[in-house]
Amino acid sequence: MEGVINWLVDQVWGTGLVVFALGAGLFFSIMTRFVQIRYVKDMILLLFEGKSSENGISSFQAFCLALSGRVGVGNIAGVATAIAYGGPGAVFWMWVMALLGGASAFIESTLAQVFKSKVGNEYRGGTPYFIEKGLKLKWFAVIMAVVVTISYGFLTPGVQANNIAAGMENAFGLNKTVTGIFLVVLLGVIIFGGLKRIASVSQTVVPFMAVGYVVVTFIVLGLNYDKVPGMLSLIFTSAFGSNQIFGGIVGTAIAWGVRRAIFSNVAGCGEATYSSAAAEVSHPAKQGLVQAFSVYIDTILVCTATALMILVTGMYNVTPEGRDPIVQTLPSIEAGPAYTQMAVETVLPGFGPGFVSIAIFFFAFTTLMAYYYIAETTLVYLSGKRELPWLKTTLKVVMLLMIFIGSVKSASMMWALGDIGFGSMAWLSLFAILLLTKPTLKVLKDYETQKKAGKDPVFDPIQAGISGADFWEEKSRQARIAKEKSTTG
Repeated sequence: MEGVINWLVDQVWGTGLVVFALGAGLFFSIMTRFVQIRYVKDMILLLFEGKSSENGISSFQAFCLALSGRVGVGNIAGVATAIAYGGPGAVFWMWVMALLGGASAFIESTLAQVFKSKVGNEYRGGTPYFIEKGLKLKWFAVIMAVVVTISYGFLTPGVQANNIAAGMENAFGLNKTVTGIFLVVLLGVIIFGGLKRIASVSQTVVPFMAVGYVVVTFIVLGLNYDKVPGMLSLIFTSAFGSNQIFGGIVGTAIAWGVRRAIFSNVAGCGEATYSSAAAEVSHPAKQGLVQAFSVYIDTILVCTATALMILVTGMYNVTPEGRDPIVQTLPSIEAGPAYTQMAVETVLPGFGPGFVSIAIFFFAFTTLMAYYYIAETTLVYLSGKRELPWLKTTLKVVMLLMIFIGSVKSASMMWALGDIGFGSMAWLSLFAILLLTKPTLKVLKDYETQKKAGKDPVFDPIQAGISGADFWEEKSRQARIAKEKSTTG
């Protein structure tokens, strides 16, 4: 069974996906004139614009919900594995993927807003919704929804749970079974409370955990300030093959850097589209910009924090797949959270294992909340207009069961299942948003035109030349009627 799973990972994560993800990000960057760089100021200001409503959540809540999905074990364990298999140069290629991924995130999140729907008393949307409405390909949308439901409900939760359990066992000697039961109970209380509770918890926890992690990074770097220039030089020389030690694994560095960047920030994979659609905004491009910024927070800030701590302290091994070890500072230590724990421990004795395990808990737990919301949204899409509450209950039970299993099973198996899930979604989602580039560019142009005119952009799909945006068409129609009444009255 394990051999079959590893074979599937190799098929999904071949060179093709690395080239596809990098190429798509570069294409979106060029077509939007590097929107992810031109509008950084707007991204920050838009974070705090707008409030939640009866039907939707605020931009900041959507940002935190998306970030809770992006910031997970990939930011600690994933970065460590990228360095372990691709060398220090992999960090540079993670940065490149994050920069290009900002454009991919803008495209997919803008599309999620454009083609969202109101289901009951909540806004729902995401990749399957905009595939059906934007591309008019129902069969493709159904396939996407099925893959996402299986990935987030079954394949990927185990990675997060496994790393939480391993961290707690290493730091505090806590039995993995006990951790698994605790996770199931705590997450069950939250996900049975619905979207509002999930968004509320994310809004509180995500900023706290990110800031705390970065503060510790600065302490580690500050106490090793003399090594920082050499470390940065190592990253760049390794990325381009000019380093004597790592010059022969440039291709591996690129592959692992891109692979782990995608696993971490999931830009272009569709993950953030579901929370983006739930946001209450006046123009879809606003949420697109907010989600582009979340990629930077995830990879440029949090992933870089992990990488710098590991590299500046020298607490890592490098053993490319199928090759002899190049660096073996930590013999017999498996690539993962232990690298970061050892890095912090070198400067703050007695603090490293506990701090990193707690950080993993917060990072991974908020990710699990986001996973459930995404899987529920795609299940709602597959259900159509039928009210099938038992399906949601089944999803909750299955996901909680996989979290418990993931807590006690081997890490390699959980990572393999996660890679299959994310890789499959990446192929499908990137293909879909490439086909929908044209309408997204129209939305961006509409946003920029209104901004230049000194207006607060408000979206009208008919004026922007977009078809299929039924939610926004109805909202614009009601706004016109209200304006006419106020004028005549």
